Amino acid sequence: MAAALAERVGRRVSEADIGMDGVHDPVAAMGLDFPRDPTTAVRGAVTYWRNVQRRHFLTTGGFAVSAYATPVTRWLAVPSTAPTAHRGTRHVGQSDVEELWAAAEDARLQDSRFGGGHWKSSSVSQCLTHQAAPLLNGTYTEAVGRELFSATAELSRVVGWSAFDVGQHHAAQRYFIQALAMARAGGDVQAGSYILATMALQTCLGGYPDQAVDMAQGASERGKGVAAPRVLAFAKLAEARAHGRLGDAAAASSALRQSETLLETIQPGGNDPDWLAYFTHERISADATEIYRDLRNPRAAFVWNQQADAMPAGRYTRAVGIRYAVLGTAHLQQRDLDQGLAMGHQAVKVLGRVRSSRACGYISDFVGALGEWKAEPRVADFIHHARSELAATT
Repeated sequence: MAAALAERVGRRVSEADIGMDGVHDPVAAMGLDFPRDPTTAVRGAVTYWRNVQRRHFLTTGGFAVSAYATPVTRWLAVPSTAPTAHRGTRHVGQSDVEELWAAAEDARLQDSRFGGGHWKSSSVSQCLTHQAAPLLNGTYTEAVGRELFSATAELSRVVGWSAFDVGQHHAAQRYFIQALAMARAGGDVQAGSYILATMALQTCLGGYPDQAVDMAQGASERGKGVAAPRVLAFAKLAEARAHGRLGDAAAASSALRQSETLLETIQPGGNDPDWLAYFTHERISADATEIYRDLRNPRAAFVWNQQADAMPAGRYTRAVGIRYAVLGTAHLQQRDLDQGLAMGHQAVKVLGRVRSSRACGYISDFVGALGEWKAEPRVADFIHHARSELAATT
């Protein structure tokens, strides 16, 4: 309640301010903490991962931007700590870490193809509980520990993105916060920058683009000189997305250009993370199509879309379906109903294979843009078709 009021009035509101001082539910706060001490951070993350499946209410609820205030501030102040060796219950080797990286990669692919609500995506959260958590409490060297924390951070980030994709906003925020905590505990500024940029995207799409700009810029600035160009390019794209939602064409275009330029600086054999290999010029182009849709500049959206066409629908199913919906809305901005409906049908056809409430939201936006044509039979038929086709995917 205090957090919700704080967002409404634009300042911090404590429990004492609303007459509930001393009322504290440790379960409700689970996963939202961001301890300064790495050992405490690990303990908090493991506790959350082990309890989230048994606490259904932790996976429901709307997005609360105030939940990110402390984690973001603390990470920006001290983005990494020195990883140390650890003695625990079992030996942890490089093969254990590689298994976590493989699980994270598989989760990313399944999420992209089938959506966050598909069992192949949602079941990966079990990996955090049954594989990652015991490893964090095991025996490992400093070098192995560094990679262990980074792999665990990425796994938590992927699970968070899948949760966000199906509208489990509170759960997503908790997974992202713990991912950022694991990256910090492992001394991985690069992973932290990527995770913070992901959090910025969620914040932007959650309706807070102004705060998202700050988060994306923080990810970029903290990552300079440490993070690979591809990571910094991702942060700049997140910033461009937020500027687009704010209607700031100049700032959005500038951030977009910087993102492209950073990708162009990547050299073969350089320090380029495998876990971000999916972020290519085609991905930038797909997001740029949406940015210019938001800016109500359909001509620019169509130009960017031509470069995004290379993304294979079989691998990036959700992204391609969303782009079709975005294109449909851009055509409607030009009052081209024929092309708009053609793209709308394409979007429904592709997204009918994806379990993603976020993707369905783009169809809803397209239907909203059809408002002035609703009296036309073909528009009414499309709306009925879209609702029936996507009913099972939400």
